[in-house]
Amino acid sequence: MRVWVLPAVIAVIAAGVVLGGSAQGATLATGDSRQVSQPVVPAVCATVTSTLPTPASRTFSSTQEATPPDTSRIQSALNSCLGTGKAVQLAAAGGDTAFLAGPLKVGGGETLLVSPGVTLFASSNAAQYQIAGKPTCGTVQSGDGGCTSFLTVNGANAAIMGTTTGSGSQGRIDGRGDITLHGGTESWYQLALDAKNNGGHQNNPTLLTATANDFTLYDVDLIDSPFFHVAFRNADGFTAWGVRIDTPDTAKNTDGIDTFGAADVTITNSFIQDGDDCVAIKASAPSRNITVSNNHCYGTHGLSIGSETNGGLTNVLMTNNTVQGTDSSGTRSSDDNGIRIKSDSSRGGAVTQITYVNTCLTGVKRLLDFDPFYTSATGTKIPSYTDIVVNGVKSVSSVSGTSVLEGHDSTHPLGLTLENVSLDATATTARNANIGVFDTDLTPAGTGVTVSSVAGSGSVPTCTFPAFPAL
Repeated sequence: MRVWVLPAVIAVIAAGVVLGGSAQGATLATGDSRQVSQPVVPAVCATVTSTLPTPASRTFSSTQEATPPDTSRIQSALNSCLGTGKAVQLAAAGGDTAFLAGPLKVGGGETLLVSPGVTLFASSNAAQYQIAGKPTCGTVQSGDGGCTSFLTVNGANAAIMGTTTGSGSQGRIDGRGDITLHGGTESWYQLALDAKNNGGHQNNPTLLTATANDFTLYDVDLIDSPFFHVAFRNADGFTAWGVRIDTPDTAKNTDGIDTFGAADVTITNSFIQDGDDCVAIKASAPSRNITVSNNHCYGTHGLSIGSETNGGLTNVLMTNNTVQGTDSSGTRSSDDNGIRIKSDSSRGGAVTQITYVNTCLTGVKRLLDFDPFYTSATGTKIPSYTDIVVNGVKSVSSVSGTSVLEGHDSTHPLGLTLENVSLDATATTARNANIGVFDTDLTPAGTGVTVSSVAGSGSVPTCTFPAFPAL
């Protein structure tokens, strides 16, 4: 389901900022090389109707939790529609609006379509996610990787969607990370806290993993994932459009949308609140041509690149995004960042041609955070951040706000251009950085820091911050 539409452009025009050519010798990012437009819901191949009401507690009977009744029904329909280009639709039947299933596989050339008003609940039986020979899923161990994902997508031109109309109500996929595991005493989230507080690794499942070229995620609600919500790995062509992610800030390691070793990606028009990164662009393998646009983040760890950058990352365009430091319940992020590139010498690499246009921040602590010392881990994979352009950023209501502008060392300096920057908190830590400035209220200074004026254009963005939508 390759979605081709608007060409990626070399000039970006947004809220008064016009970019073209280069700034301080930097090459500006153009992002996704595909032409991307709003996805279209395909025709239906097979319909699976619900036989379960949605319980107010989001838990089912012990028998149903032990052996989820809808796994084989849904998987059989997916198997029968493989390669058709059509959808398996999960539909309500009267007052029955729930499906309860164990891990499912979506193949190439098909769509899993969760109808508006319907919820697909993930099994709470950890044994169903177990990967043979790996640490025990649903426990804290010395290692991780014990759980398969709830939804695994393999094969080109697949999709997961939650709409039949392209607007309004959306279908829901509920990972139930907050629910006590079947036969256990703790939830997935409590396991994550145990690992954090007592050492070890949580063995929790990702909600959705796609290792598939030309994958589409459209107009669907993802809530309470036990671990990452979306992981797109080692593939080319990914469109996430109209995704709404709703998970508490207190749920550890529940990243919103992550890419690993990916190319030609667009993440757009989405609302994300969770307990870790809003969006994280990782480069454990070479990654390139990525657009992150018109998204809204709430109580997350920010718009992130890294921490794995050892494969090299180039040509990332982030434009017209907002970041709020609290989620919709008013809980402040435990790691409150706005724009962020993070790595260290155990997993670092070249990060270059990264452009941020018109970013709006409110209630954020670390406004601009370019940190090559993200952890104390060391090695020979040195982070190198060059051709980084921030054009148009405004912060309001910052919380003891500060910015970190650092290169790793004198031979790997940060190469940064700041244009049209208006921050209500201007405290800055800088070192080993070559910084070009135009219309900015930051005055970086520190060891190995050079600052020079550059020709610029445009203006500081005008910011509004939408409320997280009611799901």
